[in-house]
Amino acid sequence: MRNKIIRIVIVIFFGVIVVDLIYIQAIKGEFYHRLSTNNRIRIVPLEGWRGKIMDRHDSVLADNRLAYDVLVTPQEVKDINAMVKFLSSVIDVSETNLIRNYTSRKFTPFAPVTIAEDVSRDQAFRIEENKFRFPGMFVQETFKRTYPDGLYQAHILGYVSKISRAKREKYKEYGYTPQSLIGYSGIEEYYDTYLQGQQGGLQIEVNSRGQQVQLLSLKEPTKGLDVVLTIDKELQKISHDLMAGQNGVILVMDMDSGEILGMTSSPAYDPNIFVNPNISYQLNDVFQDKQSPILNRAIKATYPPGSVFKVLLALAGLDSKKITPYTPFICEGFLELGGIRFGCTHQHGSQNLTESLAHSCNIYYYRLGQILGVETIYTYAKKFGLGQVTHIDLPYEKEGLIPNKRIKRIMRKEPWYTGDTLNMSIGQGDVLTTPLQLVRLLSIVGNSGLDVQPHLIKKIGEQEVLRYQYPKRIHIPESTFSHVQRGLRATVSDYSGTAHVLDIPQIYVAGKTGTAQTFGGREDHAWFVGYAKTDKRNISFCVFLEHGGSSHNACLVARQLLLRLKSADII
Repeated sequence: MRNKIIRIVIVIFFGVIVVDLIYIQAIKGEFYHRLSTNNRIRIVPLEGWRGKIMDRHDSVLADNRLAYDVLVTPQEVKDINAMVKFLSSVIDVSETNLIRNYTSRKFTPFAPVTIAEDVSRDQAFRIEENKFRFPGMFVQETFKRTYPDGLYQAHILGYVSKISRAKREKYKEYGYTPQSLIGYSGIEEYYDTYLQGQQGGLQIEVNSRGQQVQLLSLKEPTKGLDVVLTIDKELQKISHDLMAGQNGVILVMDMDSGEILGMTSSPAYDPNIFVNPNISYQLNDVFQDKQSPILNRAIKATYPPGSVFKVLLALAGLDSKKITPYTPFICEGFLELGGIRFGCTHQHGSQNLTESLAHSCNIYYYRLGQILGVETIYTYAKKFGLGQVTHIDLPYEKEGLIPNKRIKRIMRKEPWYTGDTLNMSIGQGDVLTTPLQLVRLLSIVGNSGLDVQPHLIKKIGEQEVLRYQYPKRIHIPESTFSHVQRGLRATVSDYSGTAHVLDIPQIYVAGKTGTAQTFGGREDHAWFVGYAKTDKRNISFCVFLEHGGSSHNACLVARQLLLRLKSADII
């Protein structure tokens, strides 16, 4: 009886095995075949490398260099702690940081994760020699962005960094991987789709230890398109040197084409810190710096334009026929309104339009502002592009602010007062503009109404960019511009002009000074915005010194700028 029971148990046992085998082979065979295939076939993405960025003379501003990254495929990892302990001993990165990289960058079990970047060639060889001990770990050749002299062009170029989880989800149709580098800020972001290379990949067969057995297929990655910018590398260096130790902006634009020849925002930062692990410790310093070196002050910061705004008042007064070029206003050094004195820098006496611009007489523009009224000033400011983006090919441009009665009511829940009009008339109060908007304004005046589009792109790949070759025109009589031009020239050429220091032989300079009051006991902002003409080139330009004191300080920098540009044969 006992033997019979044993035989029955054995029959049942083998019966279960047979049924399981039939189930596995006949019913679930295809499923397990796929699992087996997936287990031995690995897809290794190969990132394309970015196109170069060059200046107008083909000097390289952004390039690529060969580097080695360590990647891990989460699905294949047996012991992540043992793996990071080994890696830490090889590349001198803490186990904590390696684990953080692994967990923060892991999107799916099948997608390789970059756990360490830019290891040395010797370190890469040692890791490759030991990868059989740690399934899922491998070294991949890649390209890292590099910015020769990046400090000089930081705000124009922007930087690249690993794609964030949020951006990868937002742009998933573009096929980005967790390893993809994308542009953040500047040209790198604005033209990212052109600069971005096409991804390739390897399909390889591996054995149970994760070692490659054979290459099954290969799709070569491709390089992105090179882009050529309008800027001049030498001009950028000159501007950067002139702004050393001073917050502010130097901006230079070709008046005939709208090409930005130079855009320097100070202080600056080194974009290499975003891609070079050896100096990435500086990132916190940059982002926490109260001087905001990451901020492009030329387009992302707004300031009261001060007396530069008087150029707009002069245009509005003449075009609306509220004044003629010869209409006099008497300056006694102040204007009293409701018991409050609105002052001027001097007691100028009788002033016509040319004299008022040359001497920057506040009283003239207080009176003109009262005649025009806030809504007329607002309309002309918008007509000339103030308080709105210029649509330059850079991301995150700020609009600024041109106030009127409606806007003040919304912002401050207060009515508009005549005193608001007086402050607005000299570029104070709530008036805010970007340096680029003022460069564009002076360019329009110098061009007698021709409004060129500010831009930075010259060429994408082999294709010249032509879309900026068709400027629009501001429909105001040429005589109106001529009268204002005369006043701007007198600002420089007259001995009593506020920018007489810019009267330079062989360079025709015209423009407007501005000293914008600030609050909190800090120094005023200093402006000079104008245009310069030589036999070689016509430019509009701006020197803005944040809390730089008197506009005379901006004029001194502007003089050095023009002399050095002339000496370098840039203008």
